[in-house]
Amino acid sequence: MCRNIRPLNNLAPPATNDEVYDAALQFVRKLAGTRNPSQANREAFDHAVEEIAHTTRHLLDALVTNAPARDRETEAAKARARYEARVAAGAPR
Repeated sequence: MCRNIRPLNNLAPPATNDEVYDAALQFVRKLAGTRNPSQANREAFDHAVEEIAHTTRHLLDALVTNAPARDRETEAAKARARYEARVAAGAPR
C-alpha cells in the first residue's frame, strides 16, 4: 500500500495513542482518496478515523508475542538503510 506505513506492534516503548491515530488517519485518507474531505464528508471521515484508531488500539493491546520488543532506533536505522539502497539503485521514491 504505502512504504511509510510502519508496524506498531511489539515496539519499545509501545506505540502511543498519537501514533495509532496518525496510522488510522493515513489509512482513511488512502481509502477515501483525499487528504481533506469536503464539508459534506467531514463528519463521516472523522468518525472513521476515530473508529479505526479505537479498534487499532484494541488490536495492539490484545496481540501476544514471545519475541523481544523491537527498538525504535534500530527500526529507524533499517528504514533509512532501505531508503538509501532504493535511492542508490535509482528506484522511485
